[in-house]
Amino acid sequence: MYYDSKVWLGINDAGEKICLLPKMANRHGLVAGATGTGKTVTLKVLAESFSDMGVPVFMADVKGDIAGLAEAGSDSEDMQKRIARFGLADAGFGFRGYPVTLWDIYGEKGITLRTTISEIGPLLLARLMELNDLQADILSIVFKIADDNNLLLIDTKDLKSMLNYVSDHNSEFEAQYGKMSPQSIAAIVRALVALEVAGGDKFFGEPAVNIMDFFTFGDMGKGMINVLDSSSLINNTKLYSTFLLYLLSELFERLPEVGDMDKPKMVFFFDEAHLLFKDAPKALLEKIEQVVKLIRSKGVGVYFCTQNPRDIPDGVLAQLGNKIEHGLRAYTPSDQKAVKSAAESFRDNPAFNTYETILALGTGEAIVSFLDEGGIPTMAEKVSVLPIQSSFGSLSDAKRDSLIKSSICYSKYAEAIDPDSAYEFLERRGIEEAEELAKAKEEAEAAKQREKEEKEAEKQREKEEKEAARAAERAEREAARKAEAEAKAAQREQDKKDAEKRRAAKTVGNTITGTVGREVGKTVGKKFGKFGQTLGGNVGASLGRGIFSTLFNSKK
Repeated sequence: MYYDSKVWLGINDAGEKICLLPKMANRHGLVAGATGTGKTVTLKVLAESFSDMGVPVFMADVKGDIAGLAEAGSDSEDMQKRIARFGLADAGFGFRGYPVTLWDIYGEKGITLRTTISEIGPLLLARLMELNDLQADILSIVFKIADDNNLLLIDTKDLKSMLNYVSDHNSEFEAQYGKMSPQSIAAIVRALVALEVAGGDKFFGEPAVNIMDFFTFGDMGKGMINVLDSSSLINNTKLYSTFLLYLLSELFERLPEVGDMDKPKMVFFFDEAHLLFKDAPKALLEKIEQVVKLIRSKGVGVYFCTQNPRDIPDGVLAQLGNKIEHGLRAYTPSDQKAVKSAAESFRDNPAFNTYETILALGTGEAIVSFLDEGGIPTMAEKVSVLPIQSSFGSLSDAKRDSLIKSSICYSKYAEAIDPDSAYEFLERRGIEEAEELAKAKEEAEAAKQREKEEKEAEKQREKEEKEAARAAERAEREAARKAEAEAKAAQREQDKKDAEKRRAAKTVGNTITGTVGREVGKTVGKKFGKFGQTLGGNVGASLGRGIFSTLFNSKK
């Protein structure tokens, strides 16, 4: 409880109050211990104290009982004994509820808590989807392409569209961003679908949570206790741890530097902290260590809650100045080594053996070391933790529903919205590209049709030219044949005329030469009498005609 301007956690065996100084609360802390040793009560005592101090708190409710902070505790005989034992009656102890805002990623047991794909970033998203190094690098490149093209990645469908777009246009991005194999991109898409099935589709969207809504106050200036219901979320350990780390990173990035303050601006409890570091890649571990180191200067205290201190890497553990160690059990040599390691992290107290004491701690008891005024860890103290002023149990459904709907944040985050983002932009671009492709195809087909028609027209022209040439050739041949026939007919006519002339000439020649020959023969034959004259005339006529015929034919 908040007492004398300090966080009063409990009393030691000597009855002395063991308190955490508010100015040292942002030096971070560790709450560890086996199951059933009282860690949840310790967390509630701290949360109540910070709220009374006017410091907002964020904490996860893994088992469903943290939300009981909203209701006042109930009196009992056992509680009266504890109040008397701790001397709480004179310290202002009273049963009361605290201002609580309930959040839930799935929107079932609290106000829906969302973020966007762009805000969570490729590093945390790669871990959430359990990508290998190559796939994580490709995812980072896809984020870079989206940033360079002013594309908002709000939800999983945005990222899926972006991945598919990059895969389809790989050749366009290869020169500037490097080669990204379609197989690797397909593997990322499958991991994204698996994330959607696990509820990631509800986690990513708008309106995204504004972390400044955690910095609110209840009545009388009490700090708001923001409780993330994780009873279902814890089943998806990657989503649980990644989201809490995202919130922590957002606090680191959004809050201004404030240096040392009299009290923190906020205290962040990270329950089941071992899930944060399990199988985390080196780059993520380095980021966590950096955030834990530097977020103190932003006025935020981070308290890791886990079963065993060895669950926390040394680089982070070294930053946790305030330690609360509940009982540990050592059933194996490995467990004994872990207890010894936990004991050695405290400053020795001569009054007891830290190792043996840790093993013997009962429920509600713890070994505690807080930072003093100078920032130096105090000696280990065996402490009995105070009882809480709020309810130990969980909230009823009616009370939970009333608490959710009465919050000023309910109307802000109740309804999901789907803004114009990468999915819509790429869908429009896809439609435009499809239209352009269809237009180009149509133009290509039209050009092809025109080319076909031109070829057919050319063929038709060639055919017509060939037909005309053949017709001209036929006409020419016909004219030649006709001319030839006419020439032949004329020749025949001429030959006929010539023949007739020859016959006439021959007849005349024959007559003349026959007459001349006969006269010559008669003249010669007179010497031989009348018979000789006749014979000579006939012979002379025959010879004359024969000579004429020979000469006539040779001239012809």
